[in-house]
Amino acid sequence: MAARLLSHEVSDLCLGKPPLRSLSASATIRHALTALKSSDDTHISIWTCNHHKPTSDHHLQLIHDDCRCVGKICMVDIICYLSKQENISSPSSALKSPLSALLSHVPAVVRHVEPSSSLIEAIDLIIDGAQNLVVPIKNKTLKRKQLRQYPSTTPTIHSGGREFCWLTQEDVIRFLLSSIGLFSPSAAYSIESLGIITTDILTINYHSPATEAVEAISTSLADQTSVAVVDDDGVLIGEISPFTLIYCDETVAAAITTLSAGELMAYVDCGGPPEDMIRVVEARLKERNVTGMLEEFSIYSTGIPDCNNNSSSDDETASSPAATQSRRYKRSCGYSARMMRRAEAIVCYPGSSLVAVMIQAIAHRVNYVWVIEDDCRVVGIVRFSGMLEVFREHLEGMME
Repeated sequence: MAARLLSHEVSDLCLGKPPLRSLSASATIRHALTALKSSDDTHISIWTCNHHKPTSDHHLQLIHDDCRCVGKICMVDIICYLSKQENISSPSSALKSPLSALLSHVPAVVRHVEPSSSLIEAIDLIIDGAQNLVVPIKNKTLKRKQLRQYPSTTPTIHSGGREFCWLTQEDVIRFLLSSIGLFSPSAAYSIESLGIITTDILTINYHSPATEAVEAISTSLADQTSVAVVDDDGVLIGEISPFTLIYCDETVAAAITTLSAGELMAYVDCGGPPEDMIRVVEARLKERNVTGMLEEFSIYSTGIPDCNNNSSSDDETASSPAATQSRRYKRSCGYSARMMRRAEAIVCYPGSSLVAVMIQAIAHRVNYVWVIEDDCRVVGIVRFSGMLEVFREHLEGMME
């Protein structure tokens, strides 16, 4: 069984993975925003080429040689960018900025690998900092329905008709979990005894302005972690997580600008923002005379649907401008409702076993789990990358 696990290649983890939706690095932030809203993908891959269909074999070879994935963009990148002080007054102008303004400056977040790369090579890349591994797959002509569904994002063309998918840290962890028995007894050891609890964590006080968390949110996105919301005694109350914000829309920037950290948790909690919170955000934008963001926010707030209310309205209401906006933005609201991601933090204890923490993270679709003491004080965090270090060491022992 150990030899079989070690024989696996990256291509074995790619079975059933859809081809990447892509944007050119020359596109604007508004292009990325449109692409994210028009698909179910949480991230859009960014490439150095335009993906235009080549007109000659020579052009095709040039695309193969030069076309590289240089990063990825998600809604959290856009939210944090719009929340910056210099962009609050004119978010519409900020959206005209090039995508280079959003791309992570952390090296090697996205790495290209060959399908024949080994499982261990993939794990090593993730431990070194890679979040996504870009893998070429055999190109299959997209159905016309798919092309209509994603008009602004197209699969990348390479010589030989190849497209690309990517593997995430979660994909690798899930794969290893299916063979967890091979990692006995390490998988049953506590995370404390394995030394994988990271104590360098990002926190913000419950009553602090949410604007103070913008830099921390960006950092947590880059680190695949989260920002803990704590009280004055360090007790964990909740979190502001990129894994929650990723299913919101850009109007959350207005909430970050006006709310406290605790209020922001309520705003982004499962099911969409409560109506009273929407009114609070709008009132505070008016008080601060943030005209540009107020205009952008008002376009959406007049028609944000109540995700928890499935009752039908009368004909008069259905034909109103607010109802029209509601139907337009119902999809964005549906993201949060579908994923059921809440601002409540996922926690474990220093004595929790590695396998138990793995299952917790996978079940909640996050790459980390907070570590707390019995009094609920947060003491650290466990990340997928730390878990993979344990498995990597165990796999190395299998090879000897």
